[in-house]
Amino acid sequence: MLALAASASLFAQSSATTPVAAKALQIHNSALVVDTHADTPQRFLDEGFDIGNTDPKDLGHVSLDKARAGNLDAEFFSIWVEPSYKGQYAHRAVDLIDSVYEQAARHPDRMMMAFSVEDIERAHKEKKLAALMGIEGGHAIENDIRLLREFYRLGVRYMTLSWSNTNEWADSSGDIDDPKVEHHNGLTDFGKQVVLEMNHLGMMVDISHVADKTFYDALSVSKAPVIASHSSARALTNAPRNMTDDMLRAVAKNNGVVQVNFFNGFIDEDYRKATAALAKDRDAAVAAFIAQHKAEGKPVTYVEYDRIEREWAAKVPRPPLKSLIDHIDHIAKVAGVDHVGLGSDFDGISGASPTGIDSAADLPKITQALLDRGYSADDIHKILGGNLLRVFRDVEGVSREMQQAPATSASR
Repeated sequence: MLALAASASLFAQSSATTPVAAKALQIHNSALVVDTHADTPQRFLDEGFDIGNTDPKDLGHVSLDKARAGNLDAEFFSIWVEPSYKGQYAHRAVDLIDSVYEQAARHPDRMMMAFSVEDIERAHKEKKLAALMGIEGGHAIENDIRLLREFYRLGVRYMTLSWSNTNEWADSSGDIDDPKVEHHNGLTDFGKQVVLEMNHLGMMVDISHVADKTFYDALSVSKAPVIASHSSARALTNAPRNMTDDMLRAVAKNNGVVQVNFFNGFIDEDYRKATAALAKDRDAAVAAFIAQHKAEGKPVTYVEYDRIEREWAAKVPRPPLKSLIDHIDHIAKVAGVDHVGLGSDFDGISGASPTGIDSAADLPKITQALLDRGYSADDIHKILGGNLLRVFRDVEGVSREMQQAPATSASR
């Protein structure tokens, strides 16, 4: 009770403008809350950030205190490798993976590595943050199935088939209209092998970031439900990273789940248009900054990128929390309430989350907003984490079935 009171007190301090009623807090704190995307490993590795940080001035979205205040039970930490690391993709990925393990080792009383649904549930009972990992961008495996297997052994439990860059086997939504990029009309034969090997391993197939044709190819090949770890609805915000209603229905048919991204540019059309108008000047400023650092022989770190992104994000007013809830609500209505969850993109959307969502401590506000729209406690529990756990469990089951089947050269 003392821990719960302390958690509620921490949350109340960050919720002055959006009060959360006792009923909503009870529903939220009785849920197993899962977020499928946080870019905090960049902070661990490049900034030396400690997830046990208690500095009230820290602008990051995720810390152990913030997670506890928001009843965040499980976080999938993103293993994202900047494409400029060409030739060192796997090396950089391993460094990021190691950074997550190091945080768990530093705080064994409050955080534990998790690799399965069973691990998440055990962490929940022990009141520890379950730390999981997902690779963001298939280029990290360097076109090598063996590296994919090694990443699974290291604890990676999902992989986004592409990031904003098309790789050698999967087209991305980020450059699909760029004529200078060689595209594949979706997935190549090797890309389809990657999907099947992920099924075999028990690694969730993530279709956030991929081009539309890649999405449909992945669904046609995968023997297990897929996830969109951090995507929103294109019908409401016309960003290519978002999913059309037909895609949402396809995920529902696949029994997968769409984890809604909190980034303002993906949840609010006015914000998207306003930032698009600034894109040319913003990109020029960033390029000049990088060029200056290279000329001085200095690397550009995550901390510096974060500062630049915050400066540009601050030029456009933040949309209301309603924009985020509209996307959750839309996906629940189109795909069904069993096929929507939370994929915040915390620590990857510096200064560009909706009003009131400043960190993981603010997650109960989402529960309050869903309750206000008439969602039941059971359905809210599904959205907060139950749906993702169901998909993860199904993926584990398909893996067991595939591993028990006679191996063939075609399947491996």
